[in-house]
Amino acid sequence: MTRYDAADLRTTLATLFTENGASPEVAETTARILVEGDLLGHHTHGVKLANGYLKDLKAGHASGDHSRLEIQENSPVAALFDGHYLLGPYLVQRALDHCRDAAATFGIGMVSLKRSHHIACLAAYLQPLVEANLVPLILTSDPAVASVAPFGGLDRVYTPNPLAIGIPGREQPLLIDVSMSTITNGTVAKTRAAGDRLDHPAILTGHGEISDDPEDYFASPEGSILPLGELAFGHKGFALGLMVEALTSALSGYGRKDAPEGWGASVMVMVIDPARFGGVEPFLDETDHLARRCLGSRPRDPDRPVRLPGQSGLARRRDYLDNGIPLPSDVVEAMREAVADSSLSGSTAFG
Repeated sequence: MTRYDAADLRTTLATLFTENGASPEVAETTARILVEGDLLGHHTHGVKLANGYLKDLKAGHASGDHSRLEIQENSPVAALFDGHYLLGPYLVQRALDHCRDAAATFGIGMVSLKRSHHIACLAAYLQPLVEANLVPLILTSDPAVASVAPFGGLDRVYTPNPLAIGIPGREQPLLIDVSMSTITNGTVAKTRAAGDRLDHPAILTGHGEISDDPEDYFASPEGSILPLGELAFGHKGFALGLMVEALTSALSGYGRKDAPEGWGASVMVMVIDPARFGGVEPFLDETDHLARRCLGSRPRDPDRPVRLPGQSGLARRRDYLDNGIPLPSDVVEAMREAVADSSLSGSTAFG
């Protein structure tokens, strides 16, 4: 598999976004976040998304004009952003910066973000804040899409609704990025495109049976993605999915009731500064202690010891920065398609 330099990828993507109407700040931020997703190994939510972003910019379904961001409510701690479908990575980064400034004074900052375009990989935002001994938290849903059925039901109502949180640690920081469903929409689409079956039965067919065949999701009657916990404990994932809905769309005042169309997101962003609570050093003492206890736990399988959230992603990131990112073939093809329709044609590794 060919490896690609992270800096070259950022430059290529920034140029593509700029040529399609994004301001330099929006283009560079979006490029950085997409490449960061691939550095952490989240290839379905990294550079692969660029082609879709570019198509939406061209069609007017997304904006690259940073001046469109509107701050509708603002207090010393909380704010409401209306993104007017600006590219999501830029909006989320602006929200995190806003929260970070508030947390420096008040210990916590929070932004509710409505009408954002897609926000890419949630884990990609966490590391800079974690390295500053801050705790970032991101929750998101897409009010224009339904792919998960409520526990006990068959009809799709909401999305996988992921949340991400970064937890500082001297020895092993934690980067947590999990959905409130068993798998994501991207995993279903990727597996179907490859003609494969899922690793385990994560689909509920329209007839109420579990399945590992992604085609059952698209069948008639349509299937759905099982909530986290699946049939045995899916009531827990269902409850958490509703929590994310409330803290994203409901909190912003704009969601499924408004019947939005197109690729979008409702988002809640928070930053916590431990220095304003029990103190940074006691916080790190506790997280380091917990990490050591977890890593020192006797493994059920000696060949698969305990691995903390983000541990493999951060190791992968170090490797990819040194040796390049091994992009999957479908991502490479998507990049070639985007580059072919730009001034970069013939001048990059993608042709």
